[in-house]
Amino acid sequence: MSYNDLDCRGLACPQPVINTKKALDKMDSGTLVTVVDNETARENVTLFARNAGCEVSVEQKGSDYYITISKGNTSGDEQQIPAATPAGAASEEDAGTVYFVSSNVLGQGSPDLGLTLMKSLMTTLDEMNPPPRALAFLNSGVYLTCEGSEVLAKLQNMHSMGVKILSCGTCLEYYKLKEKLAVGIISNMFDINNLLIGPEKVITIS
Repeated sequence: MSYNDLDCRGLACPQPVINTKKALDKMDSGTLVTVVDNETARENVTLFARNAGCEVSVEQKGSDYYITISKGNTSGDEQQIPAATPAGAASEEDAGTVYFVSSNVLGQGSPDLGLTLMKSLMTTLDEMNPPPRALAFLNSGVYLTCEGSEVLAKLQNMHSMGVKILSCGTCLEYYKLKEKLAVGIISNMFDINNLLIGPEKVITIS
């Protein structure tokens, strides 16, 4: 067993996740405490550690968050993901299509036309068989996964069919939308990048 502290205060996303991964990779088992100073880093590190099959607890001390991660001592109730598979990656057998959405409208020109085209695209994706494997939303694209989105019903239906819906936590925080996320999960650039470099075909929407 080993016990380590990792100070990630002041680091921007996705560095706290990357540093945590590197520290966990050096451990066969034991406990790692990652210290961060913002909610986005707290959520990103916690999500990464749980996806890696570790037990996680979080304690707030002042403005800092102490994330205690236990590796190799899980109860069996947490979702287990093989160590060789990056978070968000798929095997060759179940590889599909990933849509990388970086805007809440489709194409350049009239915003109204762009929104109409985006609604048409999401309707088309919702009717695909098989459906996409995942949709990753960044920058103003995160507006589409939040309350008030005109394509929210389509995304929620795809999510119910098993499509992964990921929204960049840094982007949600920038646009003050974290409390309005209505479908999928808050993700980070580390996991989104793992998704993009996986075996799936990636289509960029902007």
